[in-house]
Amino acid sequence: MKRKTRDALFTHAGLIVISFLIMIPVLFAISKSTQTRAEVFRYPPLLGPGTAFLDNYRTAWHSFNLGLYMQNTLVVATIVVVFKTLFSMLAGLALVYFDFPLKEGVFYFILFTLMMPTEIMIIALFNLVSDLGWGDNYLALTMPFLASATGVFLFRQHFASIPTHLADAARVDGAGPLRFLWSVLLPMSWNTIGAMALIQFIYMWNQYIWPLVIIRENSRQLIQVGLRSMTAVQDTTNWGVVMAGAILAMVPPLTIFILLHQQFTRGFALGQEK
Repeated sequence: MKRKTRDALFTHAGLIVISFLIMIPVLFAISKSTQTRAEVFRYPPLLGPGTAFLDNYRTAWHSFNLGLYMQNTLVVATIVVVFKTLFSMLAGLALVYFDFPLKEGVFYFILFTLMMPTEIMIIALFNLVSDLGWGDNYLALTMPFLASATGVFLFRQHFASIPTHLADAARVDGAGPLRFLWSVLLPMSWNTIGAMALIQFIYMWNQYIWPLVIIRENSRQLIQVGLRSMTAVQDTTNWGVVMAGAILAMVPPLTIFILLHQQFTRGFALGQEK
């Protein structure tokens, strides 16, 4: 066996093992999501399918309002993804193709905000949203997330990799900045847009602290808080139902990832897009 072939086999075997280890928690959750309460706590543990597959998923969907929570989260995530992508593109356009004082300083300040998690601003943000009268509705869940340092960085780096003669040619043809963005940059940016959309959709789908703090009406709550409530409202937690809810909550972001994984990979190959 040639050395390259042997090395490739070892590499693939190692990757398969690592992938399996990473998948163990998900496989465990899938197994438990099909089991009754007795089967979940059985000793020795039952690692295969149980006898309550349809009952657990039906209970999670109907009795705990997961459908409503997922609908709310889908609406919020879609709004944030659309407008955050648009604003990030406009900011990237300004940072690459416009000259204004302290441009580099503005860019580095935007990068600095990447080190500031939302949690450290949550009290000030809560007071601001409450003063504006946005509490307990979609404005509170969307407006604080419409700006993205990650998105600005992605689009700035992508636009900077595009040859400058395209901008010069568009300027000679009389195209303004927005026309240049729409007709030239947008068709060349689908991979970056896909990467941005995937990152932000999963980020919004996993929101927990902010909706827990700002939303009081249960009918407007998001999916992660809804999953947590499944353990809070049961006198004795049925972990099979909870795992079924967790698996159902994984389906939308997993679907988005499957649809956009190629754009995600190419979008981070800044300057390498074809």
